[in-house]
Amino acid sequence: MSTIQPPVKILTVPLDWGLGHATRDIPLIYEMLNAGAQVFIAAEGKHAALLKQEFPEITILPLPGYRIQYAQKGKFFGMKIIQQIPKIYKAVKYEQRWLKKIVKEYQIDAVISDNRFGLSHKDIPTVFITHQLLIKTPFGGWIERTLQKINYNFIRKYSACWIPDFAGDNNLSGELAHPAKLPPNTTYIGCLSRFEPQQDVEKKYDLLVLISGPEPQRTNLEKLVLEQVKDLSLKALIVSGKPGTPFHEEVAPGVMHVNHLNAKALNEAMLASDMVLSRSGYTTLMDLVKLNKKAILVPTPGQSEQVYLGEYLMEKGYFYAVAQEKFDLKTAMEEVSRFPFKSFQHEQDMSLYREVVRQFVQKLQQPG
Repeated sequence: MSTIQPPVKILTVPLDWGLGHATRDIPLIYEMLNAGAQVFIAAEGKHAALLKQEFPEITILPLPGYRIQYAQKGKFFGMKIIQQIPKIYKAVKYEQRWLKKIVKEYQIDAVISDNRFGLSHKDIPTVFITHQLLIKTPFGGWIERTLQKINYNFIRKYSACWIPDFAGDNNLSGELAHPAKLPPNTTYIGCLSRFEPQQDVEKKYDLLVLISGPEPQRTNLEKLVLEQVKDLSLKALIVSGKPGTPFHEEVAPGVMHVNHLNAKALNEAMLASDMVLSRSGYTTLMDLVKLNKKAILVPTPGQSEQVYLGEYLMEKGYFYAVAQEKFDLKTAMEEVSRFPFKSFQHEQDMSLYREVVRQFVQKLQQPG
């Protein structure tokens, strides 16, 4: 007499630093569900709300995030983060206690932690997802080496480390995810994007502006764009990255300003635009290359990772980058018209992650 195996239970936990970690986990969650797993998510606030909207049937367990606070001025960004290391360490200790209880209570078979340090477990497989093996700071040198050592100490406690990028020189993250020495059990899983390319999409906009990131820099960039776009003859859509109260206004002839777009509408808007202006957050970069879009990158001031990615990818020719303090929309639009953009065409499939996830779930499904 055959017995039907109950589905394996996988807990997925995104970091609460911006919405990027939550959105890049969406394709992974879909793949786990397609492979027959039962998925649980742990999150709070807007991250929980976003994932609940995408996966209404999935149980979302409340788990406090690291709740990082950001400096008012870009030059103090790195120092403000370093000051909060004790607070992060305390949150990690809480995660470890919380996970032991949850694994027992819900009979969890495996954990996928997107850049949260305290979710390793000695009795079940656990995966750590990161594109930052080297953590950039404004100070460089010994501080970055020390942070990398701490980072690796945590990563080694996990069964595996998945990197959302490609191995080799044709990559998106440069030295962030391609250091001289990798942690053990590392796999490059390619780009993670919830968006899908489509053929023959009608052009609607000369420019799509995606405002995001921590305050007050999110508002600072929004003000700059809104002031400057009125003087240009452009068809543009400005998305403020503020889910919640719907807002829709024509701020100049042909220029629409909205608070938020859901995933489907944002996918369509990106495809219908000649040019995208956005932060150089890593999830946004993966979305841009998946859809093969040209973009102007404006790194969040003081956020060393974004500054590095902007410079690195401009040097590669994939995107045009400009510092916020030097930002002028008219000049940027003139510059990109002359910039020799290269397409990030990769010999490996943009859906590389699917096979990695399928194999992971299949291994969990094997008896014993």
